[in-house]
Amino acid sequence: MHAMQYALTLPADYDMKIIRHRVKSRGHLLDDFEGLGLKAYGIRERGTDGSPVNQYAPFYLWADPAAMNRFLLGDGFRGVIRDFGRPAVQHWQGLFHRPGPAADRLPGAFSRRTEALPEGADPATVVADAVARHQELAATEGVFATSLALDPRHWELVHFTLWADAAPEDAGDRYQVLHLSAPGLDGLGAGPQW
Repeated sequence: MHAMQYALTLPADYDMKIIRHRVKSRGHLLDDFEGLGLKAYGIRERGTDGSPVNQYAPFYLWADPAAMNRFLLGDGFRGVIRDFGRPAVQHWQGLFHRPGPAADRLPGAFSRRTEALPEGADPATVVADAVARHQELAATEGVFATSLALDPRHWELVHFTLWADAAPEDAGDRYQVLHLSAPGLDGLGAGPQW
């Protein structure tokens, strides 16, 4: 599994109805994209859920890294580049994924939090502690699914959770989910991935 996200930060007065329309008219195009585990079409709106910005920031979990490459070099991402410029794309190695009790409902929100591994800390110990917290989180009412991934270049963890309704205030950056494409959800596995 690979996690991926790019964020398009938009002007403070940007009409977010444009992004909503874009997702409504194009979101279904990845509903059957081979190798994609899921794509959560997320937005943040300035002044809502503590967001300081207007932002379109979809989050992806890829079951197949070759599919991620096909997407980034294909027509779908060309459209993003054409309309908004080429954004930096963050990506992380998947460490853990598990569906939650709300996996039978469409998610309404996701949260994302990054955490730098402390200098001098044993990476295996930090990851084991984070996985244990995600195991508990996966059993929490309202969780659609939760994942943990690692960027070993910067030694950074990303905590990603889809919620049936609103994400809790302490979960990290909170996004509204406008659409979920999940053609390969079952291919993401369940549990630690090493």
